[in-house]
Amino acid sequence: MQLVILAGGKGTRLGLTDIPKPMCPIDGIPLLERQIKLAQSYGIEEIFLLEGHLAQVISDYFGDGTRFGVKIHHIVEEKPLGTAGALSLIKDKLNDRFMVFYGDVVMDFDIQSMQTFDAKTDSIGTLLVHPNNHPYDSDLLEVKEEKIIAFYPKPHPEGQRYHNLVNAAVYILSTQVFDYIDPMVPQDFGKDIFPKILQAGKVLCAYKSAEYIKDMGTKDRLPKICEDVASGKVQRLNKKNPRPAIFLDRDGVLIKDMDKNPVVENFEMLDGVSDSIKKINQSGYLAIVVTNQPMIAKGLVTFEQVDEVHKQLETALGQEKAYLDDIYFCPHHPEKGFEGEIPELKIDCKCRKPKPGMLLKAAQDYNINLTNSWMIGDRESDVKAGRAAGCKTILVGNIPSSEKADYHCQNLSEAVNYILEQRL
Repeated sequence: MQLVILAGGKGTRLGLTDIPKPMCPIDGIPLLERQIKLAQSYGIEEIFLLEGHLAQVISDYFGDGTRFGVKIHHIVEEKPLGTAGALSLIKDKLNDRFMVFYGDVVMDFDIQSMQTFDAKTDSIGTLLVHPNNHPYDSDLLEVKEEKIIAFYPKPHPEGQRYHNLVNAAVYILSTQVFDYIDPMVPQDFGKDIFPKILQAGKVLCAYKSAEYIKDMGTKDRLPKICEDVASGKVQRLNKKNPRPAIFLDRDGVLIKDMDKNPVVENFEMLDGVSDSIKKINQSGYLAIVVTNQPMIAKGLVTFEQVDEVHKQLETALGQEKAYLDDIYFCPHHPEKGFEGEIPELKIDCKCRKPKPGMLLKAAQDYNINLTNSWMIGDRESDVKAGRAAGCKTILVGNIPSSEKADYHCQNLSEAVNYILEQRL
């Protein structure tokens, strides 16, 4: 696979004057060099650098790429063409499927895993997407069954509910994308090209990742990113390395139990939840919700209504700079005989807690080390599911349970503090 790196940034917000933004040192090594070495480590041998501001600095440093074990082509924009417009300069040089990096993003992710995902789809492109801690000022997108169905550029309307899914500026694209790019015209992928592809009824897929992928951004953000690289955090979060997770029940742990009417109008997040999730985000644990939603099978709520509750949860957390890595829910219920029930959902499934199906699916999706993971819930079924998956368990609240958890806490805050203390 070929790689295109958009390396035309000036770095004005970083105060750079004599080097372009992609050459900014990250723990002593230019960011662009880090990206090239990452690609080379996954067998990518041909790289196109689309350059603009101070392009000579880049070409002098990298030459033809021999020193880095790759073949590098330098293409210079005579005028800024945006993230997509610049791509038209190399239209005739690209194979059918190629990868794109933005040259201002610090990253370490499992490229092979993304390629495998992309190969199973029939799409014009695959976008790497992830949650972040500032969705309120990020360009967001909406996904259904791994396909992107909408883009929501910032600023977002006041009161809008959304899933915290952000375009991470890493793509695998087909050359069909050029059908939607006007040559030599300034255009942006997120604002112009991808929405145009959806409007044409074509498919774009979303590859969800919990790996480290961050725009180095401003002077304030840069030192923390350099610290993350130096500490090894960036490399540790690569999907190839198993990670622990904190699995979270929803009702009674994160939000007030909505009993038999789990609709967004009844949403109320419990005290201390956003701070607790933020601590999980900063710890290296994944924060993953696993929740039974049998009211769907009973016909009392719809998939769409449950989705609105999850959007509200993600929106409320995002406003407090916290995020969930994923939400898994079971819509099934084994007992039949409810008026208005959905027959195809009235099954004895493998995902409904106390069975561990949702935890096992998350472990497969994110390469989770279940032995080092925790399940926090307020019911006996949560404890049983966590134990069946091989996790340690914490029961919160005052509900009696015959199934003894590894630890008992009053609320999520106490539970998260306990887990993080055990890690010290």
